[in-house]
Formats: sequence, C-alpha cells, structure tokens
Amino acid sequence: MAKINEQESPSINLIGNGTVIMGDIKSNGDIRIDGTVVGSIKANGKIVVGATGNIEGELDCINGDFSGTIKAKVNVKELLSLKASSKLTGDIVTNKLAIEPGAIFTGTCNMSKENTYKAPLNFSEKNETAKVKEPTT
Repeated sequence: MAKINEQESPSINLIGNGTVIMGDIKSNGDIRIDGTVVGSIKANGKIVVGATGNIEGELDCINGDFSGTIKAKVNVKELLSLKASSKLTGDIVTNKLAIEPGAIFTGTCNMSKENTYKAPLNFSEKNETAKVKEPTT
C-alpha cells in the first residue's frame, strides 16, 4: 500500500477593512490585518498590518510588517518593518528593526538575539556582591 505524505501548509488569515475583533487570536500561519483588533495576536508566521489596520493589545510573531496604527507591546522574533505610514506606540522586542522615513514610533525598543545575554560581572554562589579587581598603579 502506498503511503501519501501530506504537508501541512501554514494558513494565511485576513481580517478585512471594516471588521472589528475584540479578543485574542492565535494562528500557526500568517495574518494580514486591515481591520481593527483589540486583544493579543500570536502567530507562528508573519503579521502584516495594512494601512487601514488598527491594533490595540499585544503582538507576538516571527516577522512583522506594519503600515497601520498599533498601540501594543510587540514581540517579533526576527524582523520588524515599520513602513512610512505606520504609527506605533508601545514597546518593541525584536532581533532586527527597519524603520522607513515617515514612520512614527513612540516607546522603547530592545534588540537582541536569543541566548546572547552575558552577566556583566561574576557573582559568587551565595549571591554576594560582585568582586571587582582594583586597578594596579
């Protein structure tokens, strides 16, 4: 008997202009938002916010491409692109950030690769203060 391998292709979801969703969204694929979402959005793909898109809440995705208005805490694993028409108010955590001239961003941004944090000083196991060598003269 032949075995058929079916690959699951990630879904592409569209929230059209004029649509309002109040609540949380989770997706294994990409999401394009041209309407309004109030709540958290988690996607294992790319979140695209069109020029007419409005988001208020929290965003968590692999890549982001924003052209609309976002008031949210944004966590993007790879690349976040803010297009010229975008207006983002909130905190960003991402690996890479691209901001086009004309984009408006108000908030904080933390850019770092995963697992690259290194403690600035060596602490003892008893959690005492760090031992710093005095400079020699």
